[in-house]
Amino acid sequence: MGERMRRLVAAAGAVVLGLGVALVPATAARADQVRDMEYWLKDYGFTRAWDTTRGAGVKVAVIDTGVDGSVPDLAGAVVGGTDVSGVGAASGQKPLGDAESANHGTWVASLLAGRGTSAGNGVLGAAPEASVLAVSAALGKAMGPVSSDDQIAEAVRWAVDNGASVINMSLTRNTLDWPPSWDEAFQYAFAHDVVVVAAAGNRGSGTSEVGAPATIPGVLTVAGVDRQGTASFDASAQGITIGVSAPSEQLVGANPGGGYVQWAGTSGAAPLVSGAVALVRAAHPELKAPDVIERIVRTARPAGGAVPSPIYGFGLLDAAAAVTADVPHVTANPMGDLGEWIRVHRRAEAPTAAPGGGNAQAEPVPAKLAPERALPWNRFFWPQWSVLTAFWLPFVLIAGFLALAALGGVGAWSHFRRTRSKE
Repeated sequence: MGERMRRLVAAAGAVVLGLGVALVPATAARADQVRDMEYWLKDYGFTRAWDTTRGAGVKVAVIDTGVDGSVPDLAGAVVGGTDVSGVGAASGQKPLGDAESANHGTWVASLLAGRGTSAGNGVLGAAPEASVLAVSAALGKAMGPVSSDDQIAEAVRWAVDNGASVINMSLTRNTLDWPPSWDEAFQYAFAHDVVVVAAAGNRGSGTSEVGAPATIPGVLTVAGVDRQGTASFDASAQGITIGVSAPSEQLVGANPGGGYVQWAGTSGAAPLVSGAVALVRAAHPELKAPDVIERIVRTARPAGGAVPSPIYGFGLLDAAAAVTADVPHVTANPMGDLGEWIRVHRRAEAPTAAPGGGNAQAEPVPAKLAPERALPWNRFFWPQWSVLTAFWLPFVLIAGFLALAALGGVGAWSHFRRTRSKE
């Protein structure tokens, strides 16, 4: 690999940013190596899709820890932004969080719309001519005066009002449910013909089952696969809301301030799909969001047997087919109807008057949202702590107890026989 890559750790916060698994130190690559590492550009049809479009004219909002638009690979890509946290920069370009999670938003944006640094060098994104709206959120330990739930609701509305036709959310609430404020914000996005893409999450960072926003009807949820196209164990999660799968291992990204990192997680798979959505929107500007999503899921290459499945969704992303195939028109979002879900489920949650005419007590405040952590490529070669604590440690304790019990039984039986023989 040439010079050794610097090791980084992608940490997550409350609303888990970019659903990547715990990023372990990754190696820092030379710019002339980076393009060769982007195997997904050819394997997942992006280079063929670019014969039709490279995403020009499409704005994609990246709701994340902030995007450093000054890095060479993103020169000219960031065309606007905001901060919804109360602690960031008004442009949305100040990375928020600790040294690890703060880089997350820039990694995501470079995978989505990186321009590279020159011909054949640097990170080239899935939609290298799409524009980025940087929406910075402070999640987890970095959170300021605004709750993560409120930040996300505000971020979605701002993105819609500022021209985004695609929203990328590489973050998770780590709960199946979401606050009513998200009902309104996501309904606002869907009503304005915006495609919302969300990462499924990673087992390696504690997300075994997809959580909101990936559970919201209408959202295009992205699972992760390894380089061979097989579901990633650590750098993905599973759930019935998964729409499509994309690479989540051996990814590369541009670092704030310069340099590159190799990482893993559905936080990286999501912007690849968002990039494909941008390509479809650029090639077919007449299509509404449901038809755009239909192109992504119906042209996916089947994987894992049943389609759709809770592991792969409709299959592996094929950007070229999504852009060029003949796909029938649909009248409804293939990922579900949030309005219908609200009608059925929120009605059952309506507050009732407390005995004596007082107001019912408010529900407990849910856990904070956190950014998804990125998973380092070299983590796959080490035993996972979750496996040790969830299986091996209990197994050893139980086996030891049973062994002691057996030895005690044998000793008691031997003592009983000796006593009988003396009599």
